[in-house]
Amino acid sequence: MRKTARFILGATAAVLLIGGAGAVTTAAAAGHVPTSAECHNKAHPPTDPAVIGGCIVISRKLGNCIACHAIAGAVEPGNIGPRLVDIRKRFPDRAKLRAQIWDATVTSPRTAMPPYGRNKILTGKQINEVVDFLETL
Repeated sequence: MRKTARFILGATAAVLLIGGAGAVTTAAAAGHVPTSAECHNKAHPPTDPAVIGGCIVISRKLGNCIACHAIAGAVEPGNIGPRLVDIRKRFPDRAKLRAQIWDATVTSPRTAMPPYGRNKILTGKQINEVVDFLETL
């Protein structure tokens, strides 16, 4: 009886671990965080707005979103803000996601997130590109 219980528990743990690893792989494959090399490739600069948005997200001089948010595939992500996963489920309305980036204090007055649009940290075009990228996650 004990051997059977251990076997079942072990098998269940293995399935959960494999299932969990699969979920991470799927999440990473759904949205590609560009590398610094991809973002700064002078010979072939990114042209896809979603890739450009990803470059803004990882740039310390622009969005620097990964300083506070964890994104699958990002190097040294932060943990102050929520994980950026399932964005289309969390923000099915693109305008609400854009408004959140433009000025998160409207919906969350005590947020630590800077108002990227209101404070002119990013341009309207850059915010649209960030939204394009986030919608791939």
